[in-house]
Amino acid sequence: MPAHTILVAEDDAAIRELVTHHLEREGFTVTGVADGHAALRRARGGADLVVLDVGLPGVDGYDVARTLRREERTVPIVMLTARCDEIDRVLGFELGADDYLSKPFSARELVVRVKAILRRTGRAIAQAGPVLRFGRLEIDQGAREARVDGTDVRLKPREFALLMELAGNAGVALSRDWLLQRVWGFDFNGDERTIDVHVHRLREKIEERWQLPPLVRTVHGFGYKFLRP
Repeated sequence: MPAHTILVAEDDAAIRELVTHHLEREGFTVTGVADGHAALRRARGGADLVVLDVGLPGVDGYDVARTLRREERTVPIVMLTARCDEIDRVLGFELGADDYLSKPFSARELVVRVKAILRRTGRAIAQAGPVLRFGRLEIDQGAREARVDGTDVRLKPREFALLMELAGNAGVALSRDWLLQRVWGFDFNGDERTIDVHVHRLREKIEERWQLPPLVRTVHGFGYKFLRP
């Protein structure tokens, strides 16, 4: 299997070189850039994951993430920032980031998180998986697609992972804490509102856009349950 390509967008040369060194030592192919415009060009050209500094010159990391998601590019994003306020983390996740590290950070921890995201998004090992069917909706784990009437609804990686967790436990009420641990990981530092935001997006993209009956029910004060048709 060819090495995964990681794009490291960081204007601090010392940090960029340190991250590149640790990722290459683990067998990744790494491309480094120092500004937001270059990050957009390289990400559009193809990468398996983007390590994205928030404070990039030219176009900042938030705008890079916003642009990539607006273009419906599903490449996973790990954001790096010197900001540690909760609102900054929430903004990053709402823009489509898959993980968030505050500076200073451990390069070894970053490598662990990169590997975890690649596994979670299905980019680590290309393999077939089950296809779950719920009326007009089918969820193809191997292809990483949710389809309605055969058409891919183009979910983002985290949205798909959340849908798989819910649908794979259809009929079972899952707590927000459980969903955070299973989809975002045990070391996620955000709050449970992240779950609510992503469930809202699933409802918009699947139930509302395709006029399907409700698929995800809110279990008030607890979490969510995927309904069997």
